[in-house]
Amino acid sequence: MRPDHEAFSKPVYFKKIMMKTIFTLLALFAFTGAAVVVPQSSAFAATEFANKGKVLETMNASIYTYIQVSTDKGPVWLAASQTSVAKGDTISYPDGNVMTNFPSKSLNRTFDKLIMVDKIKVEKKK
Repeated sequence: MRPDHEAFSKPVYFKKIMMKTIFTLLALFAFTGAAVVVPQSSAFAATEFANKGKVLETMNASIYTYIQVSTDKGPVWLAASQTSVAKGDTISYPDGNVMTNFPSKSLNRTFDKLIMVDKIKVEKKK
């Protein structure tokens, strides 16, 4: 076969078509991804920290801060990543995973009920 035969030109043509298709798809994905971004609504922000209470007691241990908070249903214990919070502060916090009979080795105590939350927000300092 000779190099100028039509069998040699088809792969080059196919390669050009594939490259154009790939670039077109990448551009579509980029524009579609940018269109999907939605700003945080105030309705979501209101439910993010659905609970509020006054700090009754706090202690740091290991990588956690344990916080006892007063609620309408009585005091509850929270555990969050170590954070700065003081007795008397008013905090808000999201719903979390409830752990029963949770043993804290670093505090050498067991919590009857402990709510693990990913973050808290100090609403008002004491």
